[in-house]
Amino acid sequence: MSSKQQSITAVSLGVGFATGVYAISFGALSVAAGLDLWQTMALSLLMFSGGSQFAFIGVVATGAGVVPAILSAWLLGVRNGFYAIRISPVLNARGLIMPLAAQLTIDESNAVSLLGEPDRKKERLGFWLTGIAVFVFWNIFTFLGAVLGSQIGNPTDWGLDAAAGAAFLGLIWPRLSQSKFLTLAVASAFAAISLSAVLPAGVPVLLTALLAVGFWLFGMRGAKK
Repeated sequence: MSSKQQSITAVSLGVGFATGVYAISFGALSVAAGLDLWQTMALSLLMFSGGSQFAFIGVVATGAGVVPAILSAWLLGVRNGFYAIRISPVLNARGLIMPLAAQLTIDESNAVSLLGEPDRKKERLGFWLTGIAVFVFWNIFTFLGAVLGSQIGNPTDWGLDAAAGAAFLGLIWPRLSQSKFLTLAVASAFAAISLSAVLPAGVPVLLTALLAVGFWLFGMRGAKK
């Protein structure tokens, strides 16, 4: 195994564990919102999208009902469709592998796969290892969080609410060395924070994704001139 493959393997496992630990918070908050252990586990096993899961239980906790909760979760999950557009030609998945690849298409697997560019084999390695690692650790720690519940106290006191975001920022940080990406990151963060105060959960994420796409299209057009 080459040094770069070893590096990707180490990053994949590290990201999987760091993200998984964050699921303790989800498990505890889900039970506090009124879901039982098996409903909580079903969300992590089947939905498997941290942002969408937190949006779902957040709406359920307010008593707004299941339909608004599903809509909020769906809005946040749409971003994974953008990842699928990029990762699909890399994986070239066929048959029964396709639904598995779709299930593992998340923020972290997409981000780590970028570390393997331009080698498609290393990109695929990063995607699969990270996706599987996150899935395994996420469900293990969801179970622990749901079982321990209130015994662990407020999850935010342990900094668990920042674990996934910190891991993701660490992955994209090297790419921010280029001024155009740094500009896009700052603009997207500002837009998301500003819009989150006035728009429903999920909508700011979609709008900032459109901002990123527009930025990319503008850059491509400028490059052709």
